[in-house]
Amino acid sequence: MTISQRGFLGIGWKFPLQVNAAGRIAQARYEQRIEEGIYLVLSTAKGERVMQPEFGCGIHDLVFEPNNPRTVARAAQSVREALIRYEPRIDVLDVDATTASEQENLLLIKVSYRIRANNAHGNLVYPFYIREAG
Repeated sequence: MTISQRGFLGIGWKFPLQVNAAGRIAQARYEQRIEEGIYLVLSTAKGERVMQPEFGCGIHDLVFEPNNPRTVARAAQSVREALIRYEPRIDVLDVDATTASEQENLLLIKVSYRIRANNAHGNLVYPFYIREAG
């Protein structure tokens, strides 16, 4: 796929915001831009953006929930719904959330996706910390 064919995947500021060696704002390109878009959706809590209160992912509502199978399933479903709604450049293939063996308050949310424009597959693991109440 040529650069002109990949242009629709996007070019923009890196997330989180960074400065490159030349002192300019660092840019993310193409597939990296999509991965950063996914990370942005997952790391934004609903209601966090004043002008877009529905934007984001509902996993942040689970911060004080107990780490049990119900919470893990709710986290995976919330991630799936958010990505389907807010990242139109991908097809969500699978979302799997598991508790990390070394940290019981850490969920590892594994997202498998396909970029619609070029059928490239991507994977992302998003760490999410649950702090149990009590």
